[in-house]
Amino acid sequence: MSRRYRITRAFQHSEGPQSVISLEECKQYFAAKPDFEYTAVYKVRGADGTTMAIEGDFFLWSYGEVRIPFRHYEGDIYVSGANEAVVPMMLEVASELVADVAEG
Repeated sequence: MSRRYRITRAFQHSEGPQSVISLEECKQYFAAKPDFEYTAVYKVRGADGTTMAIEGDFFLWSYGEVRIPFRHYEGDIYVSGANEAVVPMMLEVASELVADVAEG
């Protein structure tokens, strides 16, 4: 089973709008990153060829032939650790957004 990571400011001792990562902040941040693209629907293709569409706020990171979704949800960003290449990018994103990383 792969790990899931959460980029969050929940552990910081601040209150107000800076205590969460806003969708607008994410859109501005990821728009400046050349390997990311925003989408409101993430499509997943199963091994049997079926496709499932998931609605939400996704920032797709292109890593070679792979597209790895970073999902903004309720003030945090979630990403799967199934591909180990995601770890350095996730740490970079967390650092630049002044946030912490947690499993879960």
